[in-house]
Amino acid sequence: MSKIIIAIDGYSSCGKSTLAKQIARELNYIYIDTGAMYRAVTLYALRNKLLSDTEFNEPGLIDSLDRINVSFSYNSELNRSETFLGNENIEQEIRGIEVSSHVSRIAQVKEVRAKLVEIQREIGGDKGLVMDGRDIGTVVFPNAELKIFMTAHYKIRAQRRFDELQAKGDDVSYEEILNNITSRDNDDTSRSENPLIKADDAIVIDNSEITQDEQLKIALRHVSNTLTP
Repeated sequence: MSKIIIAIDGYSSCGKSTLAKQIARELNYIYIDTGAMYRAVTLYALRNKLLSDTEFNEPGLIDSLDRINVSFSYNSELNRSETFLGNENIEQEIRGIEVSSHVSRIAQVKEVRAKLVEIQREIGGDKGLVMDGRDIGTVVFPNAELKIFMTAHYKIRAQRRFDELQAKGDDVSYEEILNNITSRDNDDTSRSENPLIKADDAIVIDNSEITQDEQLKIALRHVSNTLTP
């Protein structure tokens, strides 16, 4: 059976990565979390004093791009891919509120996007890939055989994210998460460089009122229709 590229785009905290991982496991495809790549660059910028709440040394970050090595490694014990910055596993650190609060700023830098898109296209050269992000179906793989655009009500997304961070023991309020969600939505849709938009041929999944199992069944039905037209 021929392999395809599945592009999943959508708003922050609407479960894109969860669905992408599930599809990849079902099809034995490669999964790439592009959001994690931008988060890794954000963490690098924060650690190297290139980015703070009040300042952003954009030229310094651009000059550092060739030294930023983002990769993924599959953890067989946890049954998931984990994000590495150089040789360091940063999977947990990039999911915190500090990185979340700054990642949209990093994603607006066209040089960062160009660097990461180049890497993403190289990975997808042989197809058999599920990739999620903000512009996968519109910019990275505009010819992807299947495009999915995910959404959910912003308050539901905020509650899900809050519950997730609370379970990890993070000291963060619901209001902080809600503000972060609405701010990122605005940044993602209004940025001049590759804004978040639905591709004309994308299938919309609104998971506000459905379970993860239900959305997986919906997605796999579209995968089946794509593989056997």
